[in-house]
Amino acid sequence: MKKQVAIIDYGMGNLHSVASAIQHVDADVDVAITADQKTILSADHVILPGVGAIRDCMHEIRRVGADKAVAQVIAQKQPLLGVCVGMQALMTHSEENNGIDCLNVFDGQVRLFQGDEFRTGDTHLKVPHMGWNNVATEVDHPIWQGIHSDSRFYFVHSYFVEPNQDYMIGSCEYGVRFAAILARDNVVAVQFHPEKSHVAGLRLLRNFLGWNGQP
Repeated sequence: MKKQVAIIDYGMGNLHSVASAIQHVDADVDVAITADQKTILSADHVILPGVGAIRDCMHEIRRVGADKAVAQVIAQKQPLLGVCVGMQALMTHSEENNGIDCLNVFDGQVRLFQGDEFRTGDTHLKVPHMGWNNVATEVDHPIWQGIHSDSRFYFVHSYFVEPNQDYMIGSCEYGVRFAAILARDNVVAVQFHPEKSHVAGLRLLRNFLGWNGQP
């Protein structure tokens, strides 16, 4: 039987580009872009993508019942991957849009890169953080198998995750050190876009498809 991958559709996210990347990694998987809870809960692997403002994302996540689906996925020990704003939605709270409560899967806050422009040494750093940056390994994890520390991934974000340090398995520097990869039980989450990150990103997606949800 083919492996089933559900990409949660709440109307916001690079759904088709994520689906294309998954099928590029493994042409034998069945990928469903769906908000149907039965389909999500019967999948072997689940992905929560996201782009845009967190207020809109959280509104739509709750409107379509994706918050309940995510909670059940976690309870059932299905491997779950949050991507970009999907990662931020898994945190306790975001300061974006004057403060938004999120899903509280990971204990921690989402904070703004301060100012329209800030400095590290002599280099001006613009917000949003957009483009390629290095991700350093903090803790070994199956999602990172075969990927070297300081591999480069593609980022697009104005807000960064400041988590409980116990969850951080990969970090990045952009004026501040922030969480690039989090892991807890059967959930992993990445701030970058693996579907846009070429060889390293595709390897991470391949690792996710091969992961059984165990640390």
